[in-house]
Amino acid sequence: MDRVKKHTKQVVVGIVGGFIVLVGIVAIPYPGPGWLIVFSGLAILSIEFEWAKRILHFGRDKYEAWKNWITRQNSVVQGTVLSVTCAVVVMTLWLFNAYGYMNHWLGLGQEWMASPIPWF
Repeated sequence: MDRVKKHTKQVVVGIVGGFIVLVGIVAIPYPGPGWLIVFSGLAILSIEFEWAKRILHFGRDKYEAWKNWITRQNSVVQGTVLSVTCAVVVMTLWLFNAYGYMNHWLGLGQEWMASPIPWF
């Protein structure tokens, strides 16, 4: 019975932690705690999986290195990174039809705001 409990715990931790990591990855370019969500999911996964613990430590180190690197850069590099991040946010919002929904709700009649992806 202990083996069944251990296996069940691994499955539950894997599903919950994996879902949280995926949500965090989607949230990374958006304002808010995207990386915190990813690291939280990895922390949950590391309860049962050694590989997740290694990735968590590696990811934290790389995040800190990136943060330190970007703060040392001049304003042109920082502005470029900010601009690319904003472009990613705008494009994904358009692809997931956020602007199309606003267009519909506000009755703007701007067809170009709709996502080009047919199922959205």
